[in-house]
Amino acid sequence: MQHQPTLTAPIIQTVQQYAGGAAWRLDLLHACDHDLLIWITRGQGRVILEGQRRGLGVHNALFIPAGTLHALEPGAQCFGLALMLPDGAALGFGRTARHLRIRDQQAQTELTALLEAMGRENIRDAPLRDRAMRAYAQLVGVWTQRQAVEPDQQSEPAARRLVAAYCDLLVRQYRSGITMTGLAEALDVTPTHLSRSCKQLCGLTAAEMQTQVTLHAARDLIEGSDAALSRISDHLGFGSAAYFSRFITQHTGECPSTLRRSAANRVKIRK
Repeated sequence: MQHQPTLTAPIIQTVQQYAGGAAWRLDLLHACDHDLLIWITRGQGRVILEGQRRGLGVHNALFIPAGTLHALEPGAQCFGLALMLPDGAALGFGRTARHLRIRDQQAQTELTALLEAMGRENIRDAPLRDRAMRAYAQLVGVWTQRQAVEPDQQSEPAARRLVAAYCDLLVRQYRSGITMTGLAEALDVTPTHLSRSCKQLCGLTAAEMQTQVTLHAARDLIEGSDAALSRISDHLGFGSAAYFSRFITQHTGECPSTLRRSAANRVKIRK
């Protein structure tokens, strides 16, 4: 079940535009079906990337491959750019999630200039625009690889490996209806140990992480598609439409049909 067309060429927006006026699209844990580069140019915030909560500041770059669990919590004064990529690996970005803190002024200027050029190209609607956007994206991929330092996987703490594995499992299993206890069993650890590790690294329990992933997926389909609510409930592994409605109401304060109407009204206002 998908409500958005498949990305065929790079697209650049501000982070605020990328969120579409709905903060939950950023700050609930989720994974995208496209690769994403975030470049922060003003303010501060926090990010959860592969189960680790980190501070986010000016001249920080995030590369988030498709299927990588993440959440972005920009502060009130935070501003940045979001570059969506149909296939980052083919454009030279690789498949490793990265959080880069760029201190070199020349490197800061280079990336800003490339992304601003992509922004101008994006709105020109000139012939061969998609080809030009891919060419610029390749240059951004080169920039990213030049700044990156590969982590030492051998020295990675056990808790970090466990939480990263849990994030990967959540992305693959969130529609199955499996419980957090079942996910812990799949990882061969106790629910208590898994939850303690998650809380230590990202500030959320394992159950809270699972809830956020499910809630993001549910709101994405409720507010971004016209699929029947009962179909969405089935798609996400809920035992019944009534349970699905209670889940949404409990975590948003509104029932699914009200969320859908509110989202439709926001779209009308923006138009």
